[in-house]
Amino acid sequence: MKHPHLHPSSGPDADERGQRGSGRGHGPHGFGRGPRGGRPGPGGGPEGRGRGFGRPGGWQQGDLPSADDAEKWFAGRLPEGWFDAVDVTVDREEITVIGTLSGVDAGTDAAEAEGRISRFRAETREQRISIAQEAQGRYQRTVSWGARVGDTTALFTHLAVPVMTRLRQPERAVLDTLVDAGVARSRSDALAWSVRLVGEHADTWLADLREAMTAVDELRAKGPEL
Repeated sequence: MKHPHLHPSSGPDADERGQRGSGRGHGPHGFGRGPRGGRPGPGGGPEGRGRGFGRPGGWQQGDLPSADDAEKWFAGRLPEGWFDAVDVTVDREEITVIGTLSGVDAGTDAAEAEGRISRFRAETREQRISIAQEAQGRYQRTVSWGARVGDTTALFTHLAVPVMTRLRQPERAVLDTLVDAGVARSRSDALAWSVRLVGEHADTWLADLREAMTAVDELRAKGPEL
């Protein structure tokens, strides 16, 4: 079985994402104190914000501005000549924009491709910060960037969001086996590995599930307010 590789976080550059402030949290739902020095509310924001009612323990679609048009917005906002194609991925915390560099042969040597990507990152930094700030104001999510040349893809900035869970002994044993076998460095890495593995082998099912959840959230949003 082919194992997905584990790559440690490279340490996101908050300035490049266009974020402001001290950066204690990550994006609009970072980890920080709640109002009046109390405990943080769900999602790290003020008490009463973050987790909606309905689906247990989860964010609701109505908690954040819709980002259904994010791909079209970036297609219209990104300067011409940057990318031949753009992949925009959205979740509750982050919008990741990965573009295929324009004018670079897909068969370019890996080392040259990395150099091209590095040059693009340096030359476009200020413009990307400005675009990220606009998008974050519009969608209330952190914007992360990446670029691709052929088979070489580099993420410039990205979030690593902690996710807390409780596991029973049989479930912990799975993580410990991955650690003991050297597949992962820790239980945390093993859990991330497992999530990526499920994602690789259940793309169609997960896509159908997300579509169904979106439909439920839209119907809930149309209902009367309590």
